[in-house]
Amino acid sequence: MVERLPAAEFASSVGELAALLVDAVDDGASVGFVTPFGRKEAAAWWRAQAPAVADGSHLLWACRDGSGITATVSLVLTSKPNARHRAEIAKLLVRRDVRGRGLSRALLAAAEQAARAAGVGLLTLDTETGSTAERVYLTGGWTRFGIVPGYACSPDGTPRDCSFFYKRLAAPGEAFTGSG
Repeated sequence: MVERLPAAEFASSVGELAALLVDAVDDGASVGFVTPFGRKEAAAWWRAQAPAVADGSHLLWACRDGSGITATVSLVLTSKPNARHRAEIAKLLVRRDVRGRGLSRALLAAAEQAARAAGVGLLTLDTETGSTAERVYLTGGWTRFGIVPGYACSPDGTPRDCSFFYKRLAAPGEAFTGSG
């Protein structure tokens, strides 16, 4: 089951989020980190997100089982006056032992619903070209608008191509009125 992770619970969830991030990096996911990468570094990265989580500009959803958080996704809103109609999907992470159960799609659906409720009409993201994540987006209604060669490095430091995607949640101009 997908649940929004409230800001009040964020600090107490950092350990579980760190374990999930380490699992992704250990599995070769190009999510912004290179090896060696451990729980200490992962926890520090998550703790650095605390101000944005607290002010509501970084929203998180999680799936849990008896062992803790098994999957997560973030919706990162912008404060730029000319960009409040868009947001970014970030850190879609699913622990290796629970993949293939539809968690990615359920998390994305929750983030998309919240984006619509926040007046966001356009979502963007990037992911490693050829990755499992790319297939999730390609089959989930996202539009790839480009590939940048060598954009990000895999955890072993090898430059990898990245695919950039967008998804329209509303017609241009429909979701954002310019006020607020």
